Amino acid sequence: MSERIVAKYLMETAFPIEQAADVVGGEQSSGTFVQVPGETADLRERFRARVEEIKVLETVSEPSLPGGGVTNMGGGEYTRAEVTLSFSLENMGVNLPTLIATVAGNLFELRDVSGLKLLDFDVPQAFAERYVGPQFGIAGTRKLAGVFDRPIIGTIIKPSVGLTPQATADVTGDLAEAGIDFIKDDELMVDPPHSPLKERVEKVMAVINKAADRTGKKVMFAFNITDELDAMLRHHDTVLGAGGTCVMVSLNSVGSMGVAHLRKHCQLPIHGHRNGWGMLTRHPMLGIGFSAYQKIWRLAGVDHIHVNGLRNKFWEPDDSVVRSIEACFKPFLGGYDIMPVISSGQWGGQAPDTYKRVGRVDLMHLAGGGIMAHPGGPASGMKAMSQAWEAAVLGIDLETYATDHIELQQAIEKFGNMNR
Repeated sequence: MSERIVAKYLMETAFPIEQAADVVGGEQSSGTFVQVPGETADLRERFRARVEEIKVLETVSEPSLPGGGVTNMGGGEYTRAEVTLSFSLENMGVNLPTLIATVAGNLFELRDVSGLKLLDFDVPQAFAERYVGPQFGIAGTRKLAGVFDRPIIGTIIKPSVGLTPQATADVTGDLAEAGIDFIKDDELMVDPPHSPLKERVEKVMAVINKAADRTGKKVMFAFNITDELDAMLRHHDTVLGAGGTCVMVSLNSVGSMGVAHLRKHCQLPIHGHRNGWGMLTRHPMLGIGFSAYQKIWRLAGVDHIHVNGLRNKFWEPDDSVVRSIEACFKPFLGGYDIMPVISSGQWGGQAPDTYKRVGRVDLMHLAGGGIMAHPGGPASGMKAMSQAWEAAVLGIDLETYATDHIELQQAIEKFGNMNR
């Protein structure tokens, strides 16, 4: 096999950057800290990682992470650079877990670096033959939701925990009457004693199916099925059997192989929640960037993935959120469409800026409190979100559009000063 996996890193080191890059590549392929018997020149040529490119960015006077080695002189400067490495496909075969172990494994622990972040990677087309990717993606999700020319607008059941199955169904019924497109369980809700999944699915789908029979619109509800593998498959079958049209998994809890295993069995869109993402990326010089992260889940078969939102309640700046959304729109292995899910501290007020910066409506826009805490109730919250997106696409100022859209006006009065 001559095909190669290419990975780009942000690297920081006290050593010559070429030396550090070579150490990282060796650690993640054929090398160790000394040459060993059997590591012939031919073997190194065939299996050792290659340093493809080094782009020096800057030098800093302090290390970003503890434990990094220093030169014999001690102290000094730390060089930051974008480093591109490539690995032979022959090293791992078409194997997602080993791919992750290679591009995002022990390299983070090497003392030759005082900072390291996986920014992106690309894989040969051979991966598409084994990992078929998202089953529904943007087009399939739109078809199931019956929404084609605007974002899919949704909410999260709140309170996050504590509601009974019947209380959850009652809220769902109100939202269905308002014409909402999408509802999801919170990531903390799966199969707790106070709301067993089977009972929750039964009661929620009863109101969704009743509303669909009357209106012709079937709300997409993403039931959280995160669990051990066998239980997760059973949960999927429960949702499918009740007429559900989506399941949700906590990606970092289940892992890439858990999702890939579900994908083989799954007949519904997989809504990927990235809770725990902050521990993987929040430090600017450690972990993994979203461009690389979302490719792992596209390979595993996720149809929707959370990307945060503008002016969110978390740490992430708007520019980073926009880059994440744009990463989802870039073709991967010739397609592998995945729908970005905007959430976190959202209400209709972020719609104009989101549309202006992204330029597309192939999104889910979810608002928990922004819909559920609307002064007129959840139904009015849904209408306000829809009205905000109408204004955004038409290029009309929100306040102007709100003059004859009372739900949007109420939302502006309630939420307008919360995250400017």
